[in-house]
Amino acid sequence: MSRSRLTQSNRAGWAMALPGFGLIAVFIILPFFFAFGLSFTNQRLISPNPTEWVGLDNYRQLMGMGVLTLEPERDDEGALIRDEDGALAYPRLRNFTRGNPDYAHLDGMREWLSWSWGENQVVVLARDVVFMTAIVNTLTFVLVVAPVQAALALGLALLINQRLRGINIFRTIYFMPVVVSIVVVSLLWRFIYDGNDGLLNNILSAVTFGAFEPVDWLGNPDTALPAIMAMSIWQAVGFHMVIWLAGLQTISPTLYEAAEIEGTSRWQTFRYVTWPGLRNTAVLILIVITMQAFALFAQIDVMTGGGPLDSTQTIVFQAVERGYGKQDISGGSTISVLLFLLVLTISLIQRYLTRERN
Repeated sequence: MSRSRLTQSNRAGWAMALPGFGLIAVFIILPFFFAFGLSFTNQRLISPNPTEWVGLDNYRQLMGMGVLTLEPERDDEGALIRDEDGALAYPRLRNFTRGNPDYAHLDGMREWLSWSWGENQVVVLARDVVFMTAIVNTLTFVLVVAPVQAALALGLALLINQRLRGINIFRTIYFMPVVVSIVVVSLLWRFIYDGNDGLLNNILSAVTFGAFEPVDWLGNPDTALPAIMAMSIWQAVGFHMVIWLAGLQTISPTLYEAAEIEGTSRWQTFRYVTWPGLRNTAVLILIVITMQAFALFAQIDVMTGGGPLDSTQTIVFQAVERGYGKQDISGGSTISVLLFLLVLTISLIQRYLTRERN
């Protein structure tokens, strides 16, 4: 009898989970295999030419890189040649990246990064500079937003995890940005960041009694990405606060009572009682924030469009722009596959670093 009930329970469980598995298969697994297959072709959204198999050409075009060391030019007597400003003169990059049979592997590449190494100049070349910039911007966004957002959310959760009159009002206020559409939030913050008469510039000018010079936050390559980071942290911190709060409420009150009897300080209570009890919640928060950060698109599309000077390009924005904006389905599919592999790798690393140790 018990075995029969167990079998019925298993069937009921699988029946409940089947719609979820179906949605995952339709919206995640199948699109990935389609993208994986298209990444090896030259498929375009609207093209009279038949689709051809190109192998790894799309991946080479996106990820192709090279390093070139340029030595300063010298005259016939061996003396260094300098320009009008006194800087050392170096050969033109085009001499190496345009039709030079001795540097065929660098053909078509452009300068991405460069720095001086003694008298020489080291130049990092890339076949697709915009995509490499998008990778760096995305990783920078993840590395900054994930820890800052998690820490702020934990701080808010600790503040509102108290039995005080009106505490629910503060919980609602902190959570309100989450329920507002990210497009609406992005439009609102675009007005706040306006370089001419934006709210942020007006506040900073008033606080400094007019000494602060207005900044075009979204029009300056040095401030555009940090401005989007700040807005993204503010918008989603309430969601992660709720997850932290749920984790805090699973910790047994007897542990806090025992810590109080032992005379521990607040820091000691947090270190030896609260934080160990939040370990699983911390892992969840870290993974969720990382996944959301890698999916950065709406803020970029509404606020900057990838500019200025490609300073806010991201991987997802590049995938959408190429796949639909430029109708390059194979290029967008290739970027999607690379993003999947990147996220999977980082997730496995996070899982390894946060595993339970005996």
